[in-house]
Amino acid sequence: MPAVYLDHAATTPVRAEVIEAMAPYWTDISGNPSSIYDAGRNARHAIDAARDSVAADLNARSSEVIFTSGGTESDNAAIKGVAFASMHRGKHLITTAIEHHAVLHTCEWLGQFGFETTYLPVDGYGMVSPDDVRKAIRPDTVLISVMYANNEVGTVQPLAEIGRIARASRIPFHTDAVQAPGLLSIDVSTLGVDLLSLSAHKFYGPKGTGVLYVRGGTRWQPQQSGGAQERNRRGGTENTPGIVGLATALRLAVNERPATIAHVKPLRDDLIHRMLDTVGGSRLTGHPTERLQNNASFVFRQVEGESILLSLDMAQIGASSGSACTSGATEPSHVITALGLPSDWVRGSLRLTLGRTSSPEDIDAVMRVLPPALSRLRALSPGRVSAPTATS
Repeated sequence: MPAVYLDHAATTPVRAEVIEAMAPYWTDISGNPSSIYDAGRNARHAIDAARDSVAADLNARSSEVIFTSGGTESDNAAIKGVAFASMHRGKHLITTAIEHHAVLHTCEWLGQFGFETTYLPVDGYGMVSPDDVRKAIRPDTVLISVMYANNEVGTVQPLAEIGRIARASRIPFHTDAVQAPGLLSIDVSTLGVDLLSLSAHKFYGPKGTGVLYVRGGTRWQPQQSGGAQERNRRGGTENTPGIVGLATALRLAVNERPATIAHVKPLRDDLIHRMLDTVGGSRLTGHPTERLQNNASFVFRQVEGESILLSLDMAQIGASSGSACTSGATEPSHVITALGLPSDWVRGSLRLTLGRTSSPEDIDAVMRVLPPALSRLRALSPGRVSAPTATS
């Protein structure tokens, strides 16, 4: 890890408690959970206990929890599963322009089967209007998918209000909640969602493990065949250590949420205020208040995000210019573009996301390195104009 790690939205280090919980299932209790002998039964008991734990954290029933390989699979399974189970009713989907590509590409892929997707716009803060959701509903709409909190700019969507709209129209409602655990409530009843996706490595659990919640009675069909695992909903030998680790990490994230927020929010607010007050040509992206408590995201005028990251990396500061899943792309982020920013701002995005070990010294390091780096980069910009002021 870099000396200063501010990319917790991309991934998080596995907690020691999680590693400890997983350890026996790599060696001593390594049986196949589908086997009937003792080692297999012990592994099965561990998965059952993990499922009960996750269900409790979601305020759901154990039968509604499906373990997957991560958020991308959960998003795919949720959207395809509802779409194919509902083809007899219609082929219209509703989502937003700022979803993770696991949602956007899945909706695009369904187009080859005759599905049509409405991509709702967002305002300048990255917020979708519940009224726009209501207006987009058609008689043939079979699914609404709106992410809980945006992975790039941190804006938190009004899920409960959208959930009431979906419920009134009897349309299944899915949310990509990958960024939420440890920062937001994941009570599926309060949120009003029928399907919800999680990924363990976003909340200090192991990579390669995720959850798909499917409310009982929801029209949905499995997308991975090959075995009777997960109650015939996902074929394949279960990742027992990963599932145990996920459940342990999620329980810690839920129980420690107030303490986590109390730790990261003041750091985030300090970073935002110092950046906007001292760095000319900077703008906060995302909603100023309805945002993840650990997310500070910006755009900088007349500078490339990749160049900013390289400058920070040279100073041993780990950050991101947006989604880790689009790293290396030459075009501006689809999320930043959807905010409607002027062309000389959209390429200069920077996301700084804090975590359990973040400190005031980390903020000091960023503010010591970034302003002079931006000045150097702007001086090298071939089309630069006069240096922006703090209010530009």
